[in-house]
Amino acid sequence: MSTKIPSQDQTPQVTELYSKRNKIQPRSIKGRFEVLRKLGAYGFLALFAGVAWINWDGRQGLLFDLPHRRFYLFGLTIWPQDLVLLSWFLIIAAFALFAVTVFAGRIWCGYTCPQTVWTKIFLEIERWTEGERNARMRMDKAQLDWNKIWRRGLKHLGWLGVSLLTGIVFVGYFAPIRELLPALWHGTANSSEWTWIGIFTIATYLNAGWMREQICMYACPYGRFQSVMFDRDTLIISYDHARGEPRGARKRDADHKEQALGDCIDCKLCVQVCPTGIDIRDGLQLACIACAACIDACDHVMEQMGYAPGLVRYTSENALEHGQHTHILRPRLIGYSLAIIAMIGLMTYSLVTRPLVGLDVIRDRNALYRENSDGDIENSYILNVMNKSQKPERIDLSFSHMPQGTHMEGEQSIVLQPGEMRSVTETLEENPDEIHENEVHMDFHARLEEDPKTDIDSPSRFFAPYQHRN
Repeated sequence: MSTKIPSQDQTPQVTELYSKRNKIQPRSIKGRFEVLRKLGAYGFLALFAGVAWINWDGRQGLLFDLPHRRFYLFGLTIWPQDLVLLSWFLIIAAFALFAVTVFAGRIWCGYTCPQTVWTKIFLEIERWTEGERNARMRMDKAQLDWNKIWRRGLKHLGWLGVSLLTGIVFVGYFAPIRELLPALWHGTANSSEWTWIGIFTIATYLNAGWMREQICMYACPYGRFQSVMFDRDTLIISYDHARGEPRGARKRDADHKEQALGDCIDCKLCVQVCPTGIDIRDGLQLACIACAACIDACDHVMEQMGYAPGLVRYTSENALEHGQHTHILRPRLIGYSLAIIAMIGLMTYSLVTRPLVGLDVIRDRNALYRENSDGDIENSYILNVMNKSQKPERIDLSFSHMPQGTHMEGEQSIVLQPGEMRSVTETLEENPDEIHENEVHMDFHARLEEDPKTDIDSPSRFFAPYQHRN
């Protein structure tokens, strides 16, 4: 008698790249890390809203003036020609984030990331209007009635109010905020200002109110490449399996060692307080933003049970698995730190040596040269001179690499206001007998009268008739 070979289902299994969102209602918790989270969130918010109001030399200290193509960073004015300085700053910030990640994981995400900050603010509004976690969950399941309408309406009104203020402050970094607010109040703001305020209002409302953890889990690239930057000595939030397992419920005064149970009572409070809804006991996960809410929750439970805190804690893989000390000074972290120091030095050097005068020379395109009534050869140029400093400056104009008797007709000294650019027409005249070639490579110069060492040159050419060449 033959034995039938059992068949297996070979139907391909479809794995969804994006699953339908299950609404997360995080529970509030108190603890030392919650205090740090509030300090980080409200400190970042105060910085964001307050810096726009700081004045510097009679103007807004931090202003990205796109219509006039200049950025004000307090005592520094960055022009389009100086955008390499802004690139230096962004690169340094990126490397600093890498170094922090190598040392302490996604601590930036948990404490000061704008998505985390605004989500926390929106959650506070939600708690004020709808109550704590259980009350909000009951309201989600409840029928639509007057209580639900007015509470939900008040919540969304609060969300929109915060979103609108966020949009106004953000646009206030591109249009002077002291002028923007009266213009908005009187309805005289231009259409671009209203448009961008509307865009950022809607974006804030959707990101912090509706999408929340979805941004961290699916949209944020930082969460995707964080694992590449971790090593076995990176401080991460971990659950101590050796101490906590096997988990199980028990009475407070019971001897759980006699019951062969670990310290974890399986209360799931760590899951309830998590803003991304993960269970930290399942190990390090992509959605963990290192906010440490689970540490506060678990420590609170451990205290109530009379157990030692730290079942969930900041630790490293080496310390957790092998009891080894966490190595702070390690090659990757040292490398990032040295790179940051080197880039800060280079950026500082670029700032110190940055010219405060801009000079651009354009030749007269209508004629290579002219011969005047005295028989001299003339070449005309337009010099675009810019004052990049923060005060009025007198700027001297000159030239070099021309024969001794060359004469310049035009302004040789001009006064420019801060940020002013002026076009100056200059004409060089030279006796043809002194010119021994039909093309002379020469330079124009611009220097501050108060600082002769500030010498900016721009190359150009002087043309003469071919027959005067020897």
